[in-house]
Amino acid sequence: MARIRGAHTRPEKTVRTFLRKKGLCLQLNAALLPGKPDIIIPDRRTAVFVNGCFWHGHSGCKRAVLPATRVEFWRTKIAGNIRRDRRNKAALKKLGWQVVTIWQCQLTPKKIAARFRSLLARLGGPEKGARAR
Repeated sequence: MARIRGAHTRPEKTVRTFLRKKGLCLQLNAALLPGKPDIIIPDRRTAVFVNGCFWHGHSGCKRAVLPATRVEFWRTKIAGNIRRDRRNKAALKKLGWQVVTIWQCQLTPKKIAARFRSLLARLGGPEKGARAR
């Protein structure tokens, strides 16, 4: 597990690239906020978490299947991650932040456009707060 990255993963880079192309100003890995969101959009008070389906226990996802060995260890580990994610999301909402979770499985070519359209709709569209280029 030591080689598992906590930041700047390929799914995270995909989301950042898309949001930047839409003209949004981003900050990465905001350590001062609960849960250290992967991406924040400060002018819209939006925190974006890009979660791996296995590590965060994405319900019903084929990528979230437990390994055949050390099942109890993995069940406990992932359940702890889910509890922590819920606590962090609640803390952010209490501070007035909107929280968006994007799952790794939603970044396939078929789903990516639809998922990002939904994300932009939740953010209020790209024109609000877009930076000049």
